Amino acid sequence: MQSPSTSAAGAPRSLFLELLPITLSVFVGFLTLGLALPVLPLHLQSALSMSPLVIGSVIASQFAAALATRAWAGSMVDLRGAKRAVVIGLGLGACSGLAYLASLGAPGGYGAVGVLVGARLLLGCAESLVVTGALGWGVGLAGPQNAGKVMAWVGIAIYGAYAAGAPLGVLVYGRAGFGGIALAAVLIPLLALAIVARVPALAPSHKVRVPFYKVLRAVWLPGLGLALSSMGFCALTAFVALLFAGRGWGDAALAFTSFGVAFIGARLLFGHLPDRLDGARVALVCVLIEAGGQLLMWSAPTALLACVGAAITGFGYSLAFPGFGVEAVRRAPPQSRAAAMGAYVAFLDIALAVCGPLAGLLAMRWDVGSVYLAGALLVASSALVALRLLTTRPA
Repeated sequence: MQSPSTSAAGAPRSLFLELLPITLSVFVGFLTLGLALPVLPLHLQSALSMSPLVIGSVIASQFAAALATRAWAGSMVDLRGAKRAVVIGLGLGACSGLAYLASLGAPGGYGAVGVLVGARLLLGCAESLVVTGALGWGVGLAGPQNAGKVMAWVGIAIYGAYAAGAPLGVLVYGRAGFGGIALAAVLIPLLALAIVARVPALAPSHKVRVPFYKVLRAVWLPGLGLALSSMGFCALTAFVALLFAGRGWGDAALAFTSFGVAFIGARLLFGHLPDRLDGARVALVCVLIEAGGQLLMWSAPTALLACVGAAITGFGYSLAFPGFGVEAVRRAPPQSRAAAMGAYVAFLDIALAVCGPLAGLLAMRWDVGSVYLAGALLVASSALVALRLLTTRPA
């Protein structure tokens, strides 16, 4: 990997400008996910008459695909370059939109579900390549001493796309149905490709592949913290639309936007803290804040309070991700940082893949609100991982 430029190391504005095209391409690319978040569960429930378990499984299939491809994506970035991974990922994202379109003509409810699962699998592969590539690209430009800032900016792009995409998705769905969502999912990644096309590529960081199990062993503890802290995010993305529908509160676009705005605000105001202070210490405080937001969503008597809970969840989760992530980078082999970041984010995929079906079972056994009580307990347990990281420093 090339050494970070002196301008990136020396001037915050230069670092921002250098990362801006990568961040912008991630934002535009992830609008594909944001558009579908509030409407795909409703499409599955209303148009295809699917149960919460099936809905959770369809949503989770994307994260299962992302998990299965993290090692491959990390190796591609380290051995063949980050730009190649991002470009291939955006191409697969456009293909997922084509699969969304194909689902509308599939015979039978479960036939359409099968095609939608295929679309989500393509989207999971795309997400894996784009995120791993963008993180590797950013750290290559900014240097490992700015890994927290890179994660913060990429995270702003991802969750900003969720926040902007949710109300846009509701608008498109209301006017053009799921076909409009599918067409947008084809075109948006192509726009992201145009943005990133002129950004210069970095040379691959290494020519010899480090076994993935060694990378995984180095980052498993902060990865566990990420997995547990991500349960609140999973509960919100997969089931908040059904929570609002079940309680007669209308569409859930405001909850997604509240989450995204708080997430971005925390990153903008405090995104420097994991690098400057200590990743584990920042994560410890933030996961407790996130757990409080989940509890408020569980007990909220009104849509407004549920949105406040979503905002608190977003604020806490915002810095938990780079907090645990800085600890992962510090423990990673220097020649395999992209693979290490892929392995670290794989724990997020594990959490999201497992959370969807389990949360669906909880919703069927009790009610949708119980998903957020379970989310609060799991998120709070990640504080124990942060405490463990504080007492075990990297070699």
